[in-house]
Amino acid sequence: MVERVLVPMDDSELSERALRYALDVHRDADVTVLHVVGEPSRMMGAATGIALADDSEERVRELCEDVFERAHDIAEEYGVELDTLAEVGSPARRIVERADEFDVVVIGTHGGSLADRLLVGNVAKSVFQHSPVPVTVVR
Repeated sequence: MVERVLVPMDDSELSERALRYALDVHRDADVTVLHVVGEPSRMMGAATGIALADDSEERVRELCEDVFERAHDIAEEYGVELDTLAEVGSPARRIVERADEFDVVVIGTHGGSLADRLLVGNVAKSVFQHSPVPVTVVR
């Protein structure tokens, strides 16, 4: 029986679909939404903004705010509460590192812009290949 579900979310519709799927299929499970920010890129990305902030933890919370608000709104539609986690770094790596704390990962096929997917690679594919627990990919 699945008791703990990890749902990585970004600001994409596909990650919202993954959350809805998790809430539909795993009705009795504890669901945790994970949002990863600050991945370094060739153009420095959000990592620079976090590093230069006076309060880096507060900056991470700010960067997660919209995604977590949307996740809570969706959970409210289902009449459930969910937990949230914020991480900084490579999304695939952070998801895989957290996965062993859960019974299953439910992830959207891909999110972000086309440029992000080309530079960073397909996060869902990497999570699927390296996760220590089963992964459900939602499209």
